[in-house]
Amino acid sequence: MRRWTAVPMALALAGIGAAVAPVTASAVTPTAVVTVCETGWGSLTKTGGAATEDYRYMTGVRTGTHPCYDRMVVDVPGSSPAKPVKYRIEYQDSPIRTTTGDEPIPVAGGKVLNIVVWAHTYDADWNRTYPMRTGEKLPGLDFTGYPTFVEARGGGMHAGETQIGLGVRDRLPYRVFQLDNRLVIDVAHTWGTTS
Repeated sequence: MRRWTAVPMALALAGIGAAVAPVTASAVTPTAVVTVCETGWGSLTKTGGAATEDYRYMTGVRTGTHPCYDRMVVDVPGSSPAKPVKYRIEYQDSPIRTTTGDEPIPVAGGKVLNIVVWAHTYDADWNRTYPMRTGEKLPGLDFTGYPTFVEARGGGMHAGETQIGLGVRDRLPYRVFQLDNRLVIDVAHTWGTTS
């Protein structure tokens, strides 16, 4: 009898085991996060500001990367949307030419944004305010992991105009605007509306 009791019990346990078989997780596809980017900035030459009697000088150049664009900020104390610093920015091929036109400066990247800002790199007492050197990489900038920016080099300073060559991956849309004490340049990662 014990055998018959053991067999039905074993079958019953086998049935219970089948009923509580482990449930396997089905593959879950995460919802992709899509960033909608403004891209109507265009890639033609951009100018702004006006000549001023105020003595303007640069104190720094900073960069950062965002979901839709890479950003360069040129610090110019005393400038503002109401008193903008004068600038001219346009795409060129490498090498760019210095503001005096006599020295070619190779800049890495598919295209180069030639940035000219009407601000000195020293103050009215001839103290250096930004340590940029013609032809050399801008100090303190590292573009590792940036989708768009490749390299930035000093293009020199002449007659109050400071030049920067910003190497980018390709000719991409960009915008320029001014905030208190700074000129902001954003270069999009793509021509599309998503990133």
